[in-house]
Amino acid sequence: MNVVDPTVPAAPAPRPASAAPDAPVFPVVELSTVEETRAFGRRLATLLRAGDLLVLTGPLGAGKTALTQGIGAGLGVLGDVTSPTFVIARVHRPGPASGKPALVHADAYRLGDAVDPRAEIDDLDLDASVDDAVTVVEWGEGMVEQLVDAHLRVRIDRRDDDSRLVELVPVGGDWVDRLATLT
Repeated sequence: MNVVDPTVPAAPAPRPASAAPDAPVFPVVELSTVEETRAFGRRLATLLRAGDLLVLTGPLGAGKTALTQGIGAGLGVLGDVTSPTFVIARVHRPGPASGKPALVHADAYRLGDAVDPRAEIDDLDLDASVDDAVTVVEWGEGMVEQLVDAHLRVRIDRRDDDSRLVELVPVGGDWVDRLATLT
């Protein structure tokens, strides 16, 4: 894992167009392989707790599911974490002695044909489990943010050499403080 352009401290990372004007922008992280993407997910899981919402964005094949697999491993969930594209959402429970929250993994890729795609999200009842689980939604930007007061937006881009660039944008809550501890 590398932080892109670490030798240029005076140049802040560009603010994503979708970020709130006052949202801090953390350095973009470069991950060379899919396994590094999963490892980053495991490290990110150390910061997560029940009630957290992560909104993952990025093109097809960027590594959203690989990151979620790492988060699942870090939370100690049982079984494989696979893409929920066709079932829309899966609940992954941790081992009974882990003391960690469940992982709700949703994929909103096939949603959005409705006039208001948030109504489709409401039909999934994600709000029923959001307080008791870590909820990760792929392709959910603009549809799921209303579920909680604060969330973490994770943008993943895949480069031509198959490396990934990961940008973390905290939105509200104590995400800034938690992300500051991510090493």
